[in-house]
Amino acid sequence: MTVSRRAAVCVAAAGAIMALAGCANQPGQTSGASSPASATSAATSASPSGEPTGTTAASALNATVSCQYVAGGQRAKPVDPPPATDVPATGTLTVTLDMTAGPVAITMDRAKAPCTVNSFEALVKQGFYDGTSCHRLVDQGIYILQCGDPTGIGSGGPGYRFADELTGSEQYTAGVVAMANAGPDTNGSQFFIVWADSPLPPDYTIFGTIDDDSLQVITTIASRGVSQDASPNPIAEAKITRASFG
Repeated sequence: MTVSRRAAVCVAAAGAIMALAGCANQPGQTSGASSPASATSAATSASPSGEPTGTTAASALNATVSCQYVAGGQRAKPVDPPPATDVPATGTLTVTLDMTAGPVAITMDRAKAPCTVNSFEALVKQGFYDGTSCHRLVDQGIYILQCGDPTGIGSGGPGYRFADELTGSEQYTAGVVAMANAGPDTNGSQFFIVWADSPLPPDYTIFGTIDDDSLQVITTIASRGVSQDASPNPIAEAKITRASFG
């Protein structure tokens, strides 16, 4: 690879990473509110920071933990916050997203991200993700499909936030599922699925993985490309018709 080409690749990846920070459920933000963005789609981001509002992966050593879910962000759909005490911190949970392109099964690890899995579980129980579209596809620099906003534009969430659950050694390889955010401790409902290895900083809570069949569904969506509109929407339909357990 020539020096000029290598530099171009680095710039593209850097642009994608910078855009990621502005993709969360942030008040007043109009796009990319909780996810990795792309070199081709600049997301406006303020990257708000704040005191931790939950637990961390390192603290999930017992059978249960306590979490904090604080009011914040645009509430796109009426839901109740998850229970905050006696949150399971062992075992796995499988959630299947029935998408127009095929089923996507996410295996979630409670030990690594108990508060995140607890929130996702509560949202699935309340039908939060049903009928929502994945609103952002990134295919340059990083490779992700971002979902979880009922508004479909990247600004919506459940009306609450919770803390990151990070180790500092996160690797965003193909098949990883992680939370999108607008800065430290701003997790809500938006998440992204990594469909090819992506050079992201360890700032996004990893809470699950998808299997090879599910990854094929996502790569099929990605293969159709990104729209040329103002928002980097996938050209292929990427709608979650229903989220269920198992």
